[in-house]
Amino acid sequence: MMRCCIRVLTTTVRSYPQAHQLLIRKMATSSSTPPPTGSSKTHFPSDASLPGERFEVRQTHETGDYTPDPSKSFPLSPARQALVDDIVALYEMKPTVQRVKRYTPDCVYNDQFVYADDRYKMAGQWFALPKLFRSAESHGYQVVTNDRDLIQFRHEEAWTFKIIPKTAVINALVSLSLDPSSIDDDFIRVKYHKDQANDKDYSNEGLGATFKKWQADNVSKYMDSPEVKEFEPDKNAGKEPRQTYGRGDEKGDAPVKNL
Repeated sequence: MMRCCIRVLTTTVRSYPQAHQLLIRKMATSSSTPPPTGSSKTHFPSDASLPGERFEVRQTHETGDYTPDPSKSFPLSPARQALVDDIVALYEMKPTVQRVKRYTPDCVYNDQFVYADDRYKMAGQWFALPKLFRSAESHGYQVVTNDRDLIQFRHEEAWTFKIIPKTAVINALVSLSLDPSSIDDDFIRVKYHKDQANDKDYSNEGLGATFKKWQADNVSKYMDSPEVKEFEPDKNAGKEPRQTYGRGDEKGDAPVKNL
């Protein structure tokens, strides 16, 4: 979410080639073999009363290349597809109260520049995006994990800034740890949302982690939005101190995964 406004200072921005857009759309409809279906594998506790911090998935990647190939995306059930559709709509700056309710009150959002540890702070992030960006367009995604309590997808997003007339294209791995109490419902909710745009996971330590939490703690306070205020009671949601790992590689409990 907020990572793009800072990352533009260190990332080369570019216009998205039209030919590549057409290629992604073509891949989405030209798969020669059906992708695998989901699995019953579980990663997290089955106790939905536990706070979002207990539902963090950890992984690193050999290259950090999360470019999606939609033609290889795992199929999803209608309920899971509806969840992913709502999450992608949030990335495209289409926040609604109902879409933010996809998260539990004690949810966690963790990316390069934000660590929000309740739904009130999460709402502040999503509803703040239109104040920073002129547009945000999803260029495709590829579901790479469809387990009992975890959905992961590679996602390509183009962010166009309001002040700087440039577009930054970001490829990231989005991990959605699912709320155990809603896994089998029509309206599935998320306990932990992680967004990774490079090969390393987050240590959740140091000055960077402090800034991420400060940013999330303060944005909602300055959002004069009735939609954000609706989630104010979630400030009291159960939470724990963020778990720390010392580093973002295998020694930091983040095994290499070929996703």
